[in-house]
Amino acid sequence: MKLLRLRLLIGITAATTALSWAGSKLWASLDTLPAVPAAAPVVLAAVAVILLATALSLRSRLKAVRERQPGAKRVDPLLAARAVVLGQASALVSSVVTGIYAGAGIYLLGELDVSARKDQAVTAGLAVLAGAAVIAAALWVQHVCKLPENHDDPSGPAASHH
Repeated sequence: MKLLRLRLLIGITAATTALSWAGSKLWASLDTLPAVPAAAPVVLAAVAVILLATALSLRSRLKAVRERQPGAKRVDPLLAARAVVLGQASALVSSVVTGIYAGAGIYLLGELDVSARKDQAVTAGLAVLAGAAVIAAALWVQHVCKLPENHDDPSGPAASHH
């Protein structure tokens, strides 16, 4: 399984931010700028929490097995691979969504004198922070599931070979 790189995610986010900012300017010029959904930061934060819980659970189970603790339950390689795939998919989607809200938020920073726009800018900012948390948690899941002998080799296989 190929590892997902932070550089790729930052590139996707940056490109999406630029497109979103340009799209926000265009929509605003037509007086049809859509509102930033209030649930966006909540949904992204929930995904980040799920990924964080997955990483913590897998890390403690893998550590117990490595240390040969009595009663340590082995991690099914397929479960670890699925966790990595979930994390990678979440990171890719989140990098796009984070870019969309970042671009909209940057545009909205120029309209903070309008109270509705100010609220949307805050919501967009919170969505960007929650999106960054999803990306960080997803990359941590990927790191936790790497084989121990491949920790120094960033091009090595991921958890599917546990």
